[in-house]
Amino acid sequence: MGEEATHHWIVVLDVENFSSRRDPVQRRVRAAMYRALAEALRRAGITDADTVSEDRGDGVLMLVAPSVSPRVLAGPFVRELDEALGEYAQEANADHALRLRVALHQGLAARDAHGWSGDAVNTACRLVDAQPLRDVLAEALSARLVLAVSDEVHRGVVRHGHRGIDPAAYLRCDFTTKHGETITSWITVPGYPAPPGLPAPGDPAPTAPPAPGATSAVPAGNDTGPDAAGRPSVALHAQTVQGDQVAGDKHVTVHNTGSVRP
Repeated sequence: MGEEATHHWIVVLDVENFSSRRDPVQRRVRAAMYRALAEALRRAGITDADTVSEDRGDGVLMLVAPSVSPRVLAGPFVRELDEALGEYAQEANADHALRLRVALHQGLAARDAHGWSGDAVNTACRLVDAQPLRDVLAEALSARLVLAVSDEVHRGVVRHGHRGIDPAAYLRCDFTTKHGETITSWITVPGYPAPPGLPAPGDPAPTAPPAPGATSAVPAGNDTGPDAAGRPSVALHAQTVQGDQVAGDKHVTVHNTGSVRP
């Protein structure tokens, strides 16, 4: 029989590019991850009695008692984890680099003989595995970690701007899971004013480049008259326009300051 489900803060850590390393390197990187995690918890004032962890091979699932303030998790804990990773980076070569994706969520979780389960645990794992989070860490070349919080944590904690938490450094990111579920997360990168690779609110949506050979068609004879400098506009029949050479029989309008060769 498993235990009754109870509320926890749920933190998931995952090591970037872990599976591509050789076995001896994986063991050293795992040891460094656990050292950094333990140091960050200690510096943030979170005791062993406040947490229970489950190993994930390339990361950690950590459940934190509801008595711990989520402000501490989103603020001092993340800051201290980033600092601990920075200290490790000073002595590690590229093969042993340690960068983390971190997710913070909350909800009910139950423990049985094999570990922890619950929809909140599943959501936290989906947050840390989301491709946009991976992409942001890949773009943030000087970063040591990237954090995603769930929409619930953002609404209840981050957006209020508690001491040590900057809401302006978070950007919203909606992603779809492999099961077709859309999840809203908020992403931040310590040391960056905004997570790189995500569009800021109000930015225009990116437009696809024109396909090779695409043309801009106008009706035949749709001559636009002189341009702003008084030069005549020449209406040409064209399928493709490359430089000043024209061929085909569709219509484009070309403004040209010199001669046009047929």
